[in-house]
Amino acid sequence: MVEITAKTLAPAQRSTIREIAELCGVSIATVSRVANRSGYVSEPTRRAVEQVIRERGYTANRSARSLSSGRTGLIAVTVPRLHPCYFSLIIAGVADALYEHDMRSVLCPTLHEHDREVSLLERLVHGTTDGGLLVLPEESNSELHTLMTNGFRFVVVDPHHRIDAKVPTVSAANSSGADRATRHLLDLGHRRIAAITGPSGLMANEERTRGYRAAVAATGVMPDSKLLIESTFSVDGGRAAASTLLDMSNPPTAIFAFNDLLAIGAMQTALARNLRIPEDLSIVGFDDTDEAELVRPALTTVRQPLAEMGRMGVSLLTRMLENHQLEVVHIELATQLIVRGSTGPPSALS
Repeated sequence: MVEITAKTLAPAQRSTIREIAELCGVSIATVSRVANRSGYVSEPTRRAVEQVIRERGYTANRSARSLSSGRTGLIAVTVPRLHPCYFSLIIAGVADALYEHDMRSVLCPTLHEHDREVSLLERLVHGTTDGGLLVLPEESNSELHTLMTNGFRFVVVDPHHRIDAKVPTVSAANSSGADRATRHLLDLGHRRIAAITGPSGLMANEERTRGYRAAVAATGVMPDSKLLIESTFSVDGGRAAASTLLDMSNPPTAIFAFNDLLAIGAMQTALARNLRIPEDLSIVGFDDTDEAELVRPALTTVRQPLAEMGRMGVSLLTRMLENHQLEVVHIELATQLIVRGSTGPPSALS
């Protein structure tokens, strides 16, 4: 049973579903069931939650709240695709965080098409949503400024390119993550380390290249440009790039792939050539998606806090919607190296 005190109820003000749950010591789902009169909740708990709901002015009727606050309770989430897992993990973080604020997402897949994305945002900016989370957006800085000028509040998650200082962004620490992955291979004894990069022009790709180059240069050896192969962030791209690298007269002993799909493609090429992983070739990925643990050997990779990036984007956006001043506009979340079975010393040292 939840005990309600006079101190708990003061001061009276409108609250979010998360605040109601915290005051009552119950889950958000329980508050939702009580407010919407759906699902089982014990009678004592129901009465206690209803009392706090009355005192705090909370209502689950989104239409009623929209009339009083001028908000829809809906947040646009533009995303290139719902798959692969990379994007779905970000969306999962967004959805969880919005639920805690009693808000919902409107998913808008853009298919990496600039015109499609611009058209979607033009419609969203006219009051159908309260704001937006733009995941890897294609818009230029000029177009993003126009959105801001038109009063649309948004946060960019995982910027496609370098964003103007006034636009709030959330990303991962790509450069330090790549540095850590490369240093891991160097510490194992590898000196001929290749990198399979993503497409040029992507900010994350540039940052990872910077981290890779810095780690190699720290050994006193300038990176061999022939060991950097540009590709698409796909399994097929990884296969093709690894084939080019392994055809060299002096092939690398290790490959750092700039995402997990590239790494898995590289693994497939190596195994098709009867190379042992990691005895003959070590491979590192980036992202730590579900696939990284499913392949054999399991993939050493850099974990991006993808769900946390989505959550942080929501946190920044809700502060903007409440007219709070943002202390930090650009946020980089730390990455973590996850060591598994795909890396080891080169065969000459093992």
